[in-house]
Amino acid sequence: QVQLAESGGGLVQAGGSLRLSCTASGITFSPYAMGWYRQAPGKQRELVAGISSGGSTNYGDSVKGRFSISRDNAKNTVYLQTNSLKPEDTAVYYCNAVLGSNVIWGRGTQVTVSP
Repeated sequence: QVQLAESGGGLVQAGGSLRLSCTASGITFSPYAMGWYRQAPGKQRELVAGISSGGSTNYGDSVKGRFSISRDNAKNTVYLQTNSLKPEDTAVYYCNAVLGSNVIWGRGTQVTVSP
């Protein structure tokens, strides 16, 4: 069964950090481009960070310099290190895998940042 499973979300105070993980199953992981998106209540889903199969990364403007994406192909896992968290980072964070026309989404993990 093809699945992306996110973990690592939670409640943290402003200025804190969390490391989100997304583990894939049912796919050959390494060729996929991986991404993290987030969606806050009443807002559209937005790109947080992406990493290509070759390791190139890109970030949304609001998280540049604070968040870092990485992948471990041996563990079929992509990570999102979130630092200097702000209340406006509060959202459900979703993992995404893309290979050609094949797009897979995880169910999300909640990140809540208190003032």
